Order: sequence, then structure tokens, then C-alpha cells
Amino acid sequence: MSLRVVIRGGGDLGSGVGVRLRRAGAQVLVCELPQPLVVRRYVSFAEAVFSGDTLVEEVPAILCLQRDQALTVLETNKVAVLIDSPAECLNWCQADVLVDCRMRKSPPELGMDAASLVVGLGPGFIAGVNCHAVIETKRGPTLGRVYWNGTSEADTSTPEGVNGYVEQRVLRAPRAGKFIATVRICDFVNLGQVIGQVDDTPIRAAFDGVVRGLVADGLEVEAGMKVGDIDPRNDLRLCSLVSDKALAVGGGVLEAILAYPELRRRLCGCPA
Repeated sequence: MSLRVVIRGGGDLGSGVGVRLRRAGAQVLVCELPQPLVVRRYVSFAEAVFSGDTLVEEVPAILCLQRDQALTVLETNKVAVLIDSPAECLNWCQADVLVDCRMRKSPPELGMDAASLVVGLGPGFIAGVNCHAVIETKRGPTLGRVYWNGTSEADTSTPEGVNGYVEQRVLRAPRAGKFIATVRICDFVNLGQVIGQVDDTPIRAAFDGVVRGLVADGLEVEAGMKVGDIDPRNDLRLCSLVSDKALAVGGGVLEAILAYPELRRRLCGCPA
């Protein structure tokens, strides 16, 4: 059997990890919520929960409703997506690696005994305590690095700037309620244009740009929750390309796997 990896969280970072591992030959199973809160849906395997299947940079993923279906999909070299937030699939899928990509910034519920290799992304994970390895998720000279001891850099709670725009890039819910979009991902929008609304309260663009991501229509959101992303570079390719950050983090996960001789053999038949 090929190396099998369970990824908790099929958002843009988790999907970047999944894309790199699938291309390297691993079987990938993604665990998601019944209503994923993912924003960058065109590069997220979580989109399969809403549509039944999706494609992230030519890597196909299928929503699986039963155990047998998931196992069959894995053998066809497609990504299997399960509605399984507790990752109960670990009881039957024989995973070699568990990667927690949920970016909850708090200690995980599952420990180092969940798989032969447990990898955590970003703050909340401590290598040697609640996982075997931590991958740095903060942009800068340490992005994608593997830590075998200790933890990653602290969360700043500040979005990454693009062309001088920082917090303005992120669309947030002004109140709790149901989100309804008035534009689509890949639409060009202007300063002040209504992007969507939560109940009757509108959300407006803070500058001219392209809509890079939106949460799913009809999703119940909390006040302050991220519901969209506008990019000032006006490059439509960015809506459907896995980000450089996600690829770097995925490379870190791959490095951690290759550091284990047995896992390296399972992945590519390389000598120990």
C-alpha cells in the first residue's frame, strides 16, 4: 500500500499540502466540517463538501459519504474528502501520517500516538509534546521550515500585506447571521462596491481589486469572521493557483515525511 496521509482541514493551506503530497505519490484523505468555513474555495479541497467534487491545480478530489467509497477513491489516486471533523477515519484508514492544517492556534485534541508521524501547522503545536514536527506558517525567512523541537513563531493576528493593503484585503462579517454574496470569485470589484451581506447588513470593498475568495452562500457566520478576500493585483490566475505560502508549507511537510526512512520507502521506494 502507498503512503497514506490524513489531513485535518481542507482549506487553502491544507490543500496546498495535499497537492504536494499527492503529486509526490501519497494517498491523501481530507477531513472537513459539515459546513466548511473556507474562503479560497477555488484552491481548497473543502469545496468538494459543497459541490461533490472539485479540482485543485488538476488534482481531483471527491466527497466520500462512506468508508468503502473513501478507500476506493484513495486507490484511484484521487483525494478523498470526508465530513469527519474528529478524524474518526484514523480508526480504520491505516494512515501513516496525520497533518493538522486547521490553524486553530490552540493545542490539538489528538496526540503523537495518532499516527507514525504527526505534523502540526503553525502556533498551538509543540514538537515532542503534542506532535512529532511543527511546520512554520509565518511568512519570512523561516516559512516552511520543519521544527523537531519547540514550536513555531507566535500568531500576530495580522493578515499579510499585498501592494500596501493589509487588513483591508480581508472581508469580515459585520454581525452574526447568514452570508449572501452579491459577486463571485474572480469578479473585478470597485471601491465601495457591495460584495455581499450578512442578513441585511452590506459588506463593501475597501479598494479596487479582484475577488480571490468568498465563503459559501448561505453560510451562518459569526461577527468578525473572515468571509472574503480581495486582491489588488487584478490577476485572475491568483484565484485558482495554490499560493506560494501553501506550497512552501507543503514542502515542509514533505521534508518531515522523508526524514523517516520507513515512510520514505513507502512513499517512493527510496533506500533508507
